[in-house]
Amino acid sequence: MSASIKQPNIITCKAAVAWGAGEALVMEEVEVSPPHPQEIRIKVVSTSLCRSDLTALDSHAIFPRIFGHEASGIVESVGEGVTEFQEGDHVLSVFTGECKTCRQCMSGKSNICQVLGLERRGVMHSDQGTRFSIKGKPVYHYCAVSSFSEYTVVHTGCAVKISSAAPLEKICLLSCGLAAGLGAAWNVADISKGSTVVIFGLGTVGLSVAQGAKIRGASQIIGVDTNPEKCDIAKAFGVTEFINPNDCNEPIQQVIKRMTDGGADYSFECIGDTGMITTALQSCCDGWGLTVTLGVPKVKPEVSAHYGLLLFGRTLKGSLFGGWRPKSDLPSLVDMYMKKEILVDEFITHNLPFDDINKGFELMREGKCLRCVIHMPK
Repeated sequence: MSASIKQPNIITCKAAVAWGAGEALVMEEVEVSPPHPQEIRIKVVSTSLCRSDLTALDSHAIFPRIFGHEASGIVESVGEGVTEFQEGDHVLSVFTGECKTCRQCMSGKSNICQVLGLERRGVMHSDQGTRFSIKGKPVYHYCAVSSFSEYTVVHTGCAVKISSAAPLEKICLLSCGLAAGLGAAWNVADISKGSTVVIFGLGTVGLSVAQGAKIRGASQIIGVDTNPEKCDIAKAFGVTEFINPNDCNEPIQQVIKRMTDGGADYSFECIGDTGMITTALQSCCDGWGLTVTLGVPKVKPEVSAHYGLLLFGRTLKGSLFGGWRPKSDLPSLVDMYMKKEILVDEFITHNLPFDDINKGFELMREGKCLRCVIHMPK
């Protein structure tokens, strides 16, 4: 079932479609509409599996749907009015866009675009419609990207042009998780040299925080995870001490306070557990302790904490995509990778062909992978 052009403007190709919560993805023939004004159609080259895809797939979301948001590809065609991109450009997709004209984008303080922000309803930003269909019936998008398809359509503000010298099968990781962790360390927390850091959850995002903390010169980077196999992996990314809460006979925050002379300067919650946000707050120090939360909770979205934690000077901050303004900032991260200033390849534990995408999700559920990169047919 190779991709082919059915009509002048519609492409028929393979996509991994989700038909229901928790169900395996099904390879289907989908029709991909031509790009509308200010949109581009991308031939996806590589897409990596992110925990957010799995969380959304397991939830009672909108179906049928094409998930995937961490991707790289090549522009196949451009819609009316598009001048920034042309056919053949290499691009990264981004799950939160940058219009560069709204109040948030113009502020210089935020990456929460009011026009192209996180899309939750399974449609395109511009017209609230879909660009995918099966036998005339709509198939919904995910985060306005939907990269589990050989071709996809995105708004120009949700794509970033990058150097054609950068390997697409590697740098797809920079379009979400890896950048999110680095940005949380550098942009949101602004980790200082010689500081103490504790990270809860050592997946791709948590290990990226560790890498960012190491580059900034943190003196102590404590990693917390219930998977003992993460210990050796974490050391390679900068973690200096590893704690498995299952091995502790007292609350983990007490262990950390003792290790850090009263609490860490910075703590990061990278699990997606609001209870752990409270623990992370309790693990940082009085006066200036900063907790950054990056995870997306599956249940119980409310955060609860004793007011005294804040009264005594702690700060709790949220972080979406590490504070990076995607179109303005991502090219510089790609440049850092090309100059070997940041690790990216080392996060890739598995490479699979598109047809084996469900195997990648099984590996993720079993905790056996950091990033699994899915390679589309050439």
